Amino acid sequence: MAFTTRPELIGTFGMAASTHWLATASAMAVLEKGGNAFDAAAAAGFVLQIVEPHLNGPGGELPVVFYSARERRVRVLCGQGVTPATMTIERMRGMGLDVVPGTGLLPAVVPGAFGAWMMLLRDYGQLPLQDVLGYAIGYAENGYPVVPRMAASILAIQDFFNSEWPTSAQQWLRDGEAPRANALFRNPSIAATYRRILEEAGTGERAAQCERARRAFYAGFVAEAIDRYFHTTAVLDTSGRRNHGLLTGDDLARWMPAYEEPVSYDYAGFTVHKTGPWGQGPVFLQQLALLKGFDLAGLDPLGPDFVHTVIECAKLAFADREVFYGDPLHAEVPLDILLSDTYNDARRKLVDPTRASLVFRPGELGDSRQRAAKIVASAGRQQPGGCGQGEPTFAPLPELRGDTVHLDIVDRWGNMVSATPSGGWLQASPAVPGLGFNVTTRAQMFWMEDGLPSSLGPGRRPRTTLSPTLVTHGGAPYAAFGSPGGDQQDQWSLQLFLRHVHAGMNLQAAIDAPSFQTAHFPGSFYPRAMQLGKMSAEARFPERTLDALRARGHDLTVAEPWALGRVCAVSLRDGLMRGAATPRQMQAYAIGR
Repeated sequence: MAFTTRPELIGTFGMAASTHWLATASAMAVLEKGGNAFDAAAAAGFVLQIVEPHLNGPGGELPVVFYSARERRVRVLCGQGVTPATMTIERMRGMGLDVVPGTGLLPAVVPGAFGAWMMLLRDYGQLPLQDVLGYAIGYAENGYPVVPRMAASILAIQDFFNSEWPTSAQQWLRDGEAPRANALFRNPSIAATYRRILEEAGTGERAAQCERARRAFYAGFVAEAIDRYFHTTAVLDTSGRRNHGLLTGDDLARWMPAYEEPVSYDYAGFTVHKTGPWGQGPVFLQQLALLKGFDLAGLDPLGPDFVHTVIECAKLAFADREVFYGDPLHAEVPLDILLSDTYNDARRKLVDPTRASLVFRPGELGDSRQRAAKIVASAGRQQPGGCGQGEPTFAPLPELRGDTVHLDIVDRWGNMVSATPSGGWLQASPAVPGLGFNVTTRAQMFWMEDGLPSSLGPGRRPRTTLSPTLVTHGGAPYAAFGSPGGDQQDQWSLQLFLRHVHAGMNLQAAIDAPSFQTAHFPGSFYPRAMQLGKMSAEARFPERTLDALRARGHDLTVAEPWALGRVCAVSLRDGLMRGAATPRQMQAYAIGR
């Protein structure tokens, strides 16, 4: 039996897993109160905004993949906001920019998380809004323990807050100093914002409550505060200059979250469901389409052949992500070809079992060569000054960059939810006066080159890295899982799935197994660097595996033993629910009974 740091939980009533124990406990409390998986997911999501503010916040975004037992189908809820109506390449270049800044007000897009949670609760929840939001408000008002990485993130930027972003200094510093790890910390201004939203939502029928709450955010006092601040204040960002924001109240008022059909792929008797190509979700499916031509079940999951094969297929899939993915409302994304057997049979032949590829190789469809040339030329352009970046890939402490959170829920009725909230990182942009939180900087993920599916333009969704996963078996919900980690999300989550399917590991064992990753593609966040041949693997891999990977030409960094990945998961099969969470960073927990 594989070693595990903790047991895989098994129950029949409900199961919750998330990247912070307080969020998981809140989700379980909602299930115990009679709420369903949708109520529990929202409660956990709002708590994560409070207790992991360096990883997400009220001004962030939200993709959800879920199974509705009532409707007997899988759906995607897109809570990814769009760029301002005036954000064009021409305007940005006219400001002397050739890369979208990674911080400040300029890279802001519409914050979509709140609207998406309200829509999910309106259409699928069971409890009154106050019962769902109450946990987050309670922690914001009464306090919560500061996790070490939150303390380190604020400490690293406290001088910048004091000198440049006074509203953030007021929000996150106490007497000009960062909070200490494990100290009690309160966010009274965020609590006040949510209490006012509850007040404006009023009482009565739950769906109407949720809709009034959504309007208070997007067409009421929240939107007004954002509009006012963005147009009266210029703040220092990674461009080294002080810029106003382009986001307006009208941008917020025009935006709505939307339900979509998932992009799905059949593999080894399972069907894997992901978001559309406005997220990187289909790259998980492209990896499966390549890997199904290899005998993974016959390989040692800790051996060099397994790691090499998965890494080389990831390089091909992620190259396609960069060249072909974008908001499908504004770009043609040939997913039918990218997931086809014909295409992947040809691409699979590029995998050399003896040598690591050191070439960026997207598929050749249409003008993909020209697109690839633009991307390679643009990758890694630096700009002076500033602070902070996007989600970390190889980020040691202290963190200047934001990351992400994740949660998975299954309830006794058979509803299943996987969500990966992110954005609105406290270190990414200044807090908006009167609200206590800042707005997502997700526009940094666009290319400022014309002619790409993810080229910057008005009213577009950035091609986000956020990538929850839901798996069905025989049409029934089977598993939900995901991880923070930017470009690594669909690498770490894939390893969980492959080891569960091919090596027979339970969820906890598959999560605990040593992780690995590649950076052989343009990073999704400022400054968009690419590291051809670069990979990392945890030190817990056998030395023979690490030596063999080096011998095949991989530019290998050996990471700390428990450094890569923050995967959480739940499953439902044979009438039993299971839950698991990573021990890495010692924050994530699963709870169930």
